[in-house]
Amino acid sequence: MKIVIIHGQGHEGSTCMVARQVAGKLMSKVKEESELKEFFLPRDFNEPCRGCMTCFTHDLSRCPHFEKLRPLSDAMLWADVIIMESPVYVYHATGQMMSFLDHFGTWWIVHRPRPEMTNKQAVAISTAAGGGMGSTCKDMADSLEMWGVGKVYRLGIGVQATKPSEIPEGIQKKIEKKTDILSEKLFNGYGKKRMNLRAKKWFYILRMMHKAFAPSEPDHGYWERQGWHADKRPWKD
Repeated sequence: MKIVIIHGQGHEGSTCMVARQVAGKLMSKVKEESELKEFFLPRDFNEPCRGCMTCFTHDLSRCPHFEKLRPLSDAMLWADVIIMESPVYVYHATGQMMSFLDHFGTWWIVHRPRPEMTNKQAVAISTAAGGGMGSTCKDMADSLEMWGVGKVYRLGIGVQATKPSEIPEGIQKKIEKKTDILSEKLFNGYGKKRMNLRAKKWFYILRMMHKAFAPSEPDHGYWERQGWHADKRPWKD
């Protein structure tokens, strides 16, 4: 099994701990050889989107930041499981995580989604001393779901602490239980090709729009080459 974690901050705090716990437990369940890759933002990518629209009018490979972005995008395409994690910053994901996700607008199902995403599972993880985990997980899950990832889980935990060593024992036990359950779900879903319902709905909406309106390139041509205007579907071989 291949797993990638995109860390939304540079320090190895509570959210990082939970993400690694999920990955470690999942890898221990898989009998075959497993591999884990990790990237930390902003260390491994620290470029804000310029809004130049080059990815929309041409291709993501023409993005002025593509060479810096490529190791991370390649890792997500390579992985069976994508884990994104961010602590709560003013009730949302970190600015560096949002800036990273800004670069993948063309991967959304309404533009030029990657069929490989339907083979994958993903997890959006967030922790905070207080609240805001739901909205922070949503920031990451929105992109994961709209990329067409087969199944996307969300895990938000209020840790009542600013670092792992200060997390109360009761909450530590809660984390252990939640990561046990989540790793089991990920293990059971391993190898399944599917598309989440949110993305599938938008797939059919866009398919109808492509047939009803004048072609908008390069999206229309991409769908045509994939065979999605005919009988093929991203989540079917």
